[in-house]
Amino acid sequence: MSVYSAKTGLSSILKSYTPTEREKTKAAIINKVRFQEPRRLKDGINGVLEKNNYMIINEYGEYLKECTLNESDFIRAIKEAHSLLHLLDPRFGGIIEILLTLPWANRSPQAIQAYQDFFVDLLVAQVKHLTFAINNLIRLWIPKEEEKWVNGTPAEDVKYELQAVHKLIARILSIIPIACDVVIEKIYVHFPYYKKLPFIVGGFVHNVLWFLEYQPNLNKDVMKVLIRKLLIFDVNAPRHEIEESEMEDENEDEMYDEEEDNDEEMFKMEDTTITTTTTTGEPKITAEILPMNHQVAHALDLSMEKTMAFIDRFNPNVGDGVEEKSATLLHALEFLEALESIFEKFILPGHNTHHVQFLVFYFCSFKNVIGEKFLEFLWSKINDPNESAVARQTAVGYIASFLARSKNLSLAVLKNYLKELCEWAHQYIHRSDQYRSNGSLKANLVFFSVCQAIFYVIAFRSRDLTADKKDLLFLQSLQLSALVTCNFNPLRVCLPAVATAFAGVTRAYQLAYCHAILERNARRKLATVYANEKATPEETLDTFFPFDPYLLKISSRRIHPIYLQYQPNEAEEESSNETTNCNADRLRKRGDSEMIDDIDDFLIADKRQKLSELARSQEAQFTYGLSPGFHT
Repeated sequence: MSVYSAKTGLSSILKSYTPTEREKTKAAIINKVRFQEPRRLKDGINGVLEKNNYMIINEYGEYLKECTLNESDFIRAIKEAHSLLHLLDPRFGGIIEILLTLPWANRSPQAIQAYQDFFVDLLVAQVKHLTFAINNLIRLWIPKEEEKWVNGTPAEDVKYELQAVHKLIARILSIIPIACDVVIEKIYVHFPYYKKLPFIVGGFVHNVLWFLEYQPNLNKDVMKVLIRKLLIFDVNAPRHEIEESEMEDENEDEMYDEEEDNDEEMFKMEDTTITTTTTTGEPKITAEILPMNHQVAHALDLSMEKTMAFIDRFNPNVGDGVEEKSATLLHALEFLEALESIFEKFILPGHNTHHVQFLVFYFCSFKNVIGEKFLEFLWSKINDPNESAVARQTAVGYIASFLARSKNLSLAVLKNYLKELCEWAHQYIHRSDQYRSNGSLKANLVFFSVCQAIFYVIAFRSRDLTADKKDLLFLQSLQLSALVTCNFNPLRVCLPAVATAFAGVTRAYQLAYCHAILERNARRKLATVYANEKATPEETLDTFFPFDPYLLKISSRRIHPIYLQYQPNEAEEESSNETTNCNADRLRKRGDSEMIDDIDDFLIADKRQKLSELARSQEAQFTYGLSPGFHT
């Protein structure tokens, strides 16, 4: 309504439009224009070249953008543009960009072929449009409709379009090699944000791995981008959040089970069919699994499943003849080198990651030689004095967790690395005695980490390492008693669960007696030094176990068969029970309990509260991916 009509009370002769009506009117005008195309691309080019008049070329560009061309019109427009490539100089950059962004992948094979020929010849003639063109092609990898991307796998019509896109990218890379760098850059740029819906993330990863099927020479560069992005998802899906969300789901399931008797259909939960495919697109594994409640974890789960399926291509066990298997093994070792480089640069220095490192764990399960190569890589990091203490400590954590959790690792390799670790620790003690180094945790971080790794692996793999007399003789040769009784007292900084489990094994098989040391360390902790009414915490080794139990549902089916759960042996349990009883009797005889009570009474109430809070805070730091896993 105009200002005048508002003042006079008369209605305006101008009709007001709502946004919806305005769009409908615009569409109607466009549809009318569609049948009134006065001129063609050649007319617009001539207008610019002869009269410097851009009106016709601009009108033609708007016509292409706004109208939905049928098959014949589309083919005619593309073939005309193809025939006029020699005239499309920099003055026609706008119309070229419009042509490069036309919807084309869902058209007939003839239209797709015409467009691809034009696309490739244009980039060969004018390479300056390469970045813009590749950018638009990679954007087509991003899924748009969830119902057409079940578990990150495209429906047939979407697959038809993507085949055309990938075929065009392959043609460009074969003719313009420098396009490889542009593709990798645009994959990084367009990789979905970690808060995007899982079907978008899984679908994009599907296309990234599809790209590697016809560009295997870019395995290292693309996997570097993929793993860097997946690490972001991993960090933003904390273990405790995943466990809490799945626990809520279990509680809801219990509620539904109780109500199903009254109304089965109302509370029936719908399973999601998870289908993994081979590189040729054929179905390989099908199962009924509910998706994860945690959205980021579910997106990571789909991505991990697809990435592990891609890694299957490098399995050296696949092949018929000896020559074929040998060639596959060489291919696998080359891929391992690339994976180690990525691991060293991104995964090893990463913090609070729980699942991405299992890509390496899974790959190493294919063949013992691959696992041994990975252990050699970690061992070289530990022995490198040029590496930082934190990096070497992290490498120790990986080597210990891998030795403990890898089910396919041979006993000979396990013993070999235990021997290497023990020899390294004994040499360190010998050198330190000569120079009389201090025993602080900070000054001897790598040594304490190696000692805890030894204790952890022996305790975790005690069944395998005590199976017969020969194995016990091997453990005796490690001189574990000298290790635990040295001046550094490594048991004092170890995680309590590791120290206790190791003490149980060594007592059961008379390898070392650690309980006296543990009791002495416990008494020292009672005599806590206070300063400014705050407890000074006892030094405790800050470590982690990178191959803690795998929480993702879909991809876990690949991990569980190769993953070792802790199984205590009977001798260890009996020894532990005997030790507990003996300690209780000894405390009663010596009156230590009264002494402890006296010390506790001596503490002021608020200081006891602070000490309790300190203990809880120290325990909390080991609840985030730091579980030794000593439970059945």
